[in-house]
Amino acid sequence: MRSKFDEQLVVLNNSLIEMGAMIESAITKATKALEEQDIDLANEVIRGDLLVDEKEKDIENQCMRILMSQQPVARDLRQISTALKIITDMERIGDQAADISEICTYIADQIYIKKLEHIPEMAMATIKMVTQSIDAFVRRDLDLALEVIAYDDVVDDLFIQIKKDLIELVHQDADKGEQAFDLMQIAKYYERIGDHATNIAEWVAYSITGEHVN
Repeated sequence: MRSKFDEQLVVLNNSLIEMGAMIESAITKATKALEEQDIDLANEVIRGDLLVDEKEKDIENQCMRILMSQQPVARDLRQISTALKIITDMERIGDQAADISEICTYIADQIYIKKLEHIPEMAMATIKMVTQSIDAFVRRDLDLALEVIAYDDVVDDLFIQIKKDLIELVHQDADKGEQAFDLMQIAKYYERIGDHATNIAEWVAYSITGEHVN
Protein backbone atom coordinates (compact mmCIF):
# COMPACT_ATOMS: atom_id res chain seq x y z
CA MET A 1 0.00 0.00 0.00
CA ARG A 2 2.80 2.41 0.93
CA SER A 3 4.63 1.61 -2.30
CA LYS A 4 1.53 2.51 -4.32
CA PHE A 5 1.14 5.79 -2.44
CA ASP A 6 4.79 6.68 -3.06
CA GLU A 7 4.38 5.99 -6.78
CA GLN A 8 1.33 8.24 -6.94
CA LEU A 9 3.21 10.93 -5.04
CA VAL A 10 6.05 10.85 -7.59
CA VAL A 11 3.53 11.33 -10.40
CA LEU A 12 1.89 14.18 -8.48
CA ASN A 13 5.22 15.90 -7.84
CA ASN A 14 6.15 15.61 -11.51
CA SER A 15 2.83 17.20 -12.47
CA LEU A 16 3.46 20.08 -10.06
CA ILE A 17 6.92 20.57 -11.56
CA GLU A 18 5.35 20.66 -15.04
CA MET A 19 2.76 23.22 -13.95
CA GLY A 20 5.52 25.24 -12.30
CA ALA A 21 7.50 25.23 -15.54
CA MET A 22 4.40 26.43 -17.41
CA ILE A 23 3.85 29.43 -15.16
CA GLU A 24 7.56 30.27 -15.03
CA SER A 25 7.55 30.30 -18.83
CA ALA A 26 4.44 32.48 -18.84
CA ILE A 27 6.08 35.08 -16.57
CA THR A 28 9.27 35.02 -18.65
CA LYS A 29 7.40 35.43 -21.95
CA ALA A 30 5.13 38.15 -20.54
CA THR A 31 8.20 40.08 -19.41
CA LYS A 32 9.90 39.66 -22.79
CA ALA A 33 6.68 40.79 -24.52
CA LEU A 34 6.74 43.91 -22.33
CA GLU A 35 10.40 44.69 -22.93
CA GLU A 36 10.28 44.05 -26.68
CA GLN A 37 6.70 45.28 -27.16
CA ASP A 38 5.91 41.97 -28.86
CA ILE A 39 2.14 41.57 -29.36
CA ASP A 40 2.45 38.05 -30.80
CA LEU A 41 4.33 36.83 -27.75
CA ALA A 42 1.86 38.53 -25.42
CA ASN A 43 -1.02 36.78 -27.18
CA GLU A 44 0.83 33.48 -26.88
CA VAL A 45 0.88 33.90 -23.10
CA ILE A 46 -2.82 34.78 -23.04
CA ARG A 47 -3.73 31.67 -25.07
CA GLY A 48 -1.44 29.51 -22.93
CA ASP A 49 -3.38 30.37 -19.79
CA LEU A 50 -6.00 27.80 -20.82
CA LEU A 51 -3.34 25.08 -20.64
CA VAL A 52 -2.44 26.18 -17.11
CA ASP A 53 -6.12 25.92 -16.14
CA GLU A 54 -6.31 22.42 -17.62
CA LYS A 55 -3.18 21.39 -15.72
CA GLU A 56 -4.71 22.62 -12.48
CA LYS A 57 -7.79 20.42 -13.06
CA ASP A 58 -5.59 17.43 -13.91
CA ILE A 59 -3.60 17.79 -10.68
CA GLU A 60 -6.77 18.30 -8.69
CA ASN A 61 -8.09 15.02 -10.07
CA GLN A 62 -4.82 13.27 -9.19
CA CYS A 63 -5.09 14.51 -5.61
CA MET A 64 -8.70 13.36 -5.30
CA ARG A 65 -7.83 9.89 -6.63
CA ILE A 66 -5.04 9.58 -4.06
CA LEU A 67 -7.32 10.73 -1.25
CA MET A 68 -10.05 8.24 -2.21
CA SER A 69 -7.82 5.26 -2.90
CA GLN A 70 -5.15 5.65 -0.21
CA GLN A 71 -6.99 7.54 2.56
CA PRO A 72 -3.75 9.14 3.85
CA VAL A 73 -3.53 10.45 7.40
CA ALA A 74 -1.42 12.99 9.31
CA ARG A 75 1.66 14.13 7.40
CA ASP A 76 0.69 12.37 4.17
CA LEU A 77 -2.75 13.97 4.27
CA ARG A 78 -1.17 17.40 4.80
CA GLN A 79 1.01 16.86 1.76
CA ILE A 80 -1.91 16.07 -0.54
CA SER A 81 -4.11 18.84 0.87
CA THR A 82 -1.18 21.25 0.42
CA ALA A 83 -0.90 20.26 -3.24
CA LEU A 84 -4.58 21.14 -3.65
CA LYS A 85 -3.96 24.52 -2.03
CA ILE A 86 -0.87 25.47 -4.00
CA ILE A 87 -2.29 24.68 -7.45
CA THR A 88 -4.87 27.40 -6.80
CA ASP A 89 -2.06 29.91 -6.26
CA MET A 90 -0.22 28.55 -9.29
CA GLU A 91 -3.32 28.99 -11.45
CA ARG A 92 -3.66 32.57 -10.26
CA ILE A 93 -0.01 33.21 -11.19
CA GLY A 94 -0.85 32.03 -14.70
CA ASP A 95 -3.80 34.43 -14.75
CA GLN A 96 -1.61 37.33 -13.73
CA ALA A 97 1.00 36.57 -16.38
CA ALA A 98 -1.87 36.69 -18.88
CA ASP A 99 -3.10 39.98 -17.36
CA ILE A 100 0.38 41.48 -17.79
CA SER A 101 0.41 40.29 -21.40
CA GLU A 102 -3.00 41.82 -22.06
CA ILE A 103 -1.74 45.23 -20.94
CA CYS A 104 1.32 44.69 -23.16
CA THR A 105 -0.98 44.48 -26.18
CA TYR A 106 -2.45 47.90 -25.30
CA ILE A 107 0.88 49.72 -25.01
CA ALA A 108 2.92 47.87 -27.65
CA ASP A 109 2.78 50.81 -30.06
CA GLN A 110 3.75 53.45 -27.48
CA ILE A 111 7.15 54.90 -26.64
CA TYR A 112 7.81 54.05 -23.02
CA ILE A 113 7.80 57.02 -20.67
CA LYS A 114 10.84 55.64 -18.84
CA LYS A 115 13.41 52.90 -19.23
CA LEU A 116 12.16 49.58 -17.91
CA GLU A 117 14.59 48.54 -15.22
CA HIS A 118 12.89 47.65 -11.95
CA ILE A 119 9.97 45.82 -13.58
CA PRO A 120 12.22 43.18 -15.20
CA GLU A 121 13.98 42.91 -11.83
CA MET A 122 10.61 42.20 -10.21
CA ALA A 123 9.92 39.58 -12.86
CA MET A 124 13.18 37.76 -12.18
CA ALA A 125 12.57 37.90 -8.44
CA THR A 126 9.08 36.43 -8.78
CA ILE A 127 10.30 33.65 -11.09
CA LYS A 128 12.90 32.77 -8.46
CA MET A 129 10.20 32.68 -5.77
CA VAL A 130 7.86 30.52 -7.85
CA THR A 131 10.61 28.04 -8.75
CA GLN A 132 11.90 27.75 -5.21
CA SER A 133 8.48 27.45 -3.59
CA ILE A 134 7.59 24.49 -5.83
CA ASP A 135 11.05 22.95 -5.28
CA ALA A 136 10.49 23.30 -1.54
CA PHE A 137 7.27 21.30 -1.82
CA VAL A 138 8.77 18.53 -3.95
CA ARG A 139 11.91 18.27 -1.79
CA ARG A 140 10.03 18.92 1.46
CA ASP A 141 12.62 21.61 2.23
CA LEU A 142 11.48 23.82 5.10
CA ASP A 143 14.52 26.11 4.95
CA LEU A 144 13.92 26.84 1.27
CA ALA A 145 10.24 27.57 1.93
CA LEU A 146 11.21 30.06 4.63
CA GLU A 147 13.73 31.69 2.27
CA VAL A 148 10.94 32.26 -0.26
CA ILE A 149 8.74 33.85 2.39
CA ALA A 150 11.53 36.23 3.42
CA TYR A 151 12.40 37.06 -0.21
CA ASP A 152 8.95 38.56 -0.79
CA ASP A 153 10.33 41.73 0.83
CA VAL A 154 12.60 42.15 -2.21
CA VAL A 155 9.59 42.15 -4.55
CA ASP A 156 7.67 44.53 -2.29
CA ASP A 157 10.61 46.96 -2.16
CA LEU A 158 10.87 46.94 -5.96
CA PHE A 159 7.16 47.67 -6.26
CA ILE A 160 7.50 50.63 -3.91
CA GLN A 161 10.40 51.96 -5.99
CA ILE A 162 8.46 51.59 -9.26
CA LYS A 163 5.43 53.29 -7.75
CA LYS A 164 7.59 56.18 -6.49
CA ASP A 165 9.28 56.62 -9.89
CA LEU A 166 5.99 56.61 -11.82
CA ILE A 167 4.31 59.07 -9.47
CA GLU A 168 7.27 61.41 -9.85
CA LEU A 169 7.01 61.17 -13.66
CA VAL A 170 3.32 62.03 -13.60
CA HIS A 171 3.96 65.00 -11.33
CA GLN A 172 6.44 66.27 -13.92
CA ASP A 173 4.17 65.61 -16.90
CA ALA A 174 0.49 64.77 -16.45
CA ASP A 175 0.29 63.52 -20.06
CA LYS A 176 2.29 60.49 -18.99
CA GLY A 177 -0.44 59.48 -16.56
CA GLU A 178 -2.22 56.90 -18.70
CA GLN A 179 0.85 54.81 -19.48
CA ALA A 180 2.12 55.29 -15.93
CA PHE A 181 -1.12 53.70 -14.71
CA ASP A 182 -0.64 50.75 -17.10
CA LEU A 183 2.93 50.21 -15.92
CA MET A 184 1.78 50.47 -12.31
CA GLN A 185 -0.81 47.77 -12.98
CA ILE A 186 1.87 45.54 -14.47
CA ALA A 187 4.07 46.05 -11.41
CA LYS A 188 1.09 45.27 -9.18
CA TYR A 189 0.53 41.98 -11.00
CA TYR A 190 4.16 41.03 -10.40
CA GLU A 191 3.73 41.90 -6.74
CA ARG A 192 0.70 39.61 -6.59
CA ILE A 193 2.70 36.82 -8.22
CA GLY A 194 5.21 37.24 -5.39
CA ASP A 195 2.36 37.06 -2.88
CA HIS A 196 1.08 33.82 -4.41
CA ALA A 197 4.58 32.31 -4.34
CA THR A 198 4.72 33.29 -0.66
CA ASN A 199 1.37 31.56 -0.09
CA ILE A 200 2.75 28.41 -1.71
CA ALA A 201 5.83 28.51 0.53
CA GLU A 202 3.66 29.02 3.63
CA TRP A 203 1.57 25.97 2.72
CA VAL A 204 4.75 23.98 2.16
CA ALA A 205 5.94 24.94 5.64
CA TYR A 206 2.58 23.81 7.04
CA SER A 207 2.75 20.49 5.20
CA ILE A 208 6.13 19.80 6.81
CA THR A 209 5.59 21.12 10.34
CA GLY A 210 1.82 21.02 10.78
CA GLU A 211 1.92 24.66 11.85
CA HIS A 212 1.04 27.81 9.92
CA VAL A 213 3.76 30.41 9.48
CA ASN A 214 2.83 33.80 10.94
